[in-house]
Amino acid sequence: MYAIYGAGLAKLVTEVTGVQMTTIQTDGSVQNLRMLAAGTADVGFSLSDSALDAWDGAADTSFAKGALRFTALARTYDNYVHVVVPMSSDIFNIGHLAGKQVSVGPVNSGTRVVAERILQAAGVQVRKRNYSLEQAAKALQAKAKDEKSPNGIDALIWSGGLPTKPILDLQSTIGFRLVDIGSLAEQIALKRFGGYLLSSIPPSVYQLSSSVPTLAVPNYLLARRGLPDSWAWWTLNTMFRRQTDLMEIHPEAGSLDARSAIATMPIPLHPAAERWYRNNHI
Repeated sequence: MYAIYGAGLAKLVTEVTGVQMTTIQTDGSVQNLRMLAAGTADVGFSLSDSALDAWDGAADTSFAKGALRFTALARTYDNYVHVVVPMSSDIFNIGHLAGKQVSVGPVNSGTRVVAERILQAAGVQVRKRNYSLEQAAKALQAKAKDEKSPNGIDALIWSGGLPTKPILDLQSTIGFRLVDIGSLAEQIALKRFGGYLLSSIPPSVYQLSSSVPTLAVPNYLLARRGLPDSWAWWTLNTMFRRQTDLMEIHPEAGSLDARSAIATMPIPLHPAAERWYRNNHI
């Protein structure tokens, strides 16, 4: 999702400004935050929980060595935690994952952060695999087709927008279910105010039989400290003024709303972003 949204935004900003904005493929939120803090990336996406961990330099996280600093341009859309198992699986709740092989996302991803929080809250020990989503989808298919597959996994945990295409594609191959984590989601959301929301995935998104309670995680578009005002302003302005074009690239771009986009506390808005919202009467 970051790759699709980011590539679309880069293309539009390049069209509007005439200056090339290029994309960088990363593992996800944790790597993006480190690059922003180091000044090796100008803007980048991050899940709100990872951004809060980095801002606080929270103990027992990837940022325990010290707080990182960056600014915010907007809250963009929400991610939804997917706990995916094959339709034929005997896993029906989070406890059933105990001892199973589970992909929890790449090491430097926001998915890993929230996956490990969920497993810790549930008190469940699994055999973790740090697969990309594409690798995890293939491994899930392998195990569903052959129980003895050496590269297979029993479940994958992923945090992504709706729909996340590699997950959607599984419905036409092995078929899948999403595990209900509603009770855990409520527990985690209450403990980590601002980083998580209690939500559900509608059945129509993945051709499910019913909605599935889960944890939603807001996404932020962040900027390095010292990013020139003109770049911050044009990036944000393009997101809003060319929103229809972005929606053609991915429907989640339609979630961008100026009234909620400013809700990035405690991450401060970039000064140019503050002016943009003020000038547009937000």
